[in-house]
Amino acid sequence: MKKIKVIIADDHQIVIDGLKSLLVKEEHIEIVGEALNGNEVLDIVSKQEVDIAILDIEMPLLSGIEATKIIKKDFPNVKVLILSMYNTEKFVHSVIEIGADGYILKNKGKEELALAIKYIADGDEFFGREVEKTFRLSQKKKNDELKNIKLTKREIDVLKLIATGDTTPIISDKLCIAHSTVETHRRNLIEKTGVKGGSKGLVKYAFENGYI
Repeated sequence: MKKIKVIIADDHQIVIDGLKSLLVKEEHIEIVGEALNGNEVLDIVSKQEVDIAILDIEMPLLSGIEATKIIKKDFPNVKVLILSMYNTEKFVHSVIEIGADGYILKNKGKEELALAIKYIADGDEFFGREVEKTFRLSQKKKNDELKNIKLTKREIDVLKLIATGDTTPIISDKLCIAHSTVETHRRNLIEKTGVKGGSKGLVKYAFENGYI
């Protein structure tokens, strides 16, 4: 059976040694390198075959977040597992947004670490139970905030027409308002809802919130 080639990166050597001691008895895992910062990580993955890079978030010279971005761009075959002591909305969302393949907490045991490596090597994502809970609570909070957004009657009218694909001139004609007024409502809608992607984001918001 082909072994999973893993590198471990953390700015504390004692953490690296501890992780190595946890994984050394796992027959399906081979530790092929270690690094104390993100630059050393990139040097390793550029020179040898690596299946999974286990990265700490906070490292000198180049953080785990920045290293992950570069790995995903320049070395797409390398999977990334973030191992951190942080379980806040900020860090969880950052890790998900940059495309990391997994995120587990440092206070977990060998079983979760080995399971995460196996899942990721098989092409799946793996987020620890506590990390998933933080993400779900964050999403619920976000959804609750969106539900509490108060739109004016005119903003709703404009939103519905945007969602059906009408352009600014058409909306202007249908509602008998100036082009500039339509654009003002559009900007206000984007600001109030916090959507990304401009009008495309508004279309999605309109469908998800029952305006269409």
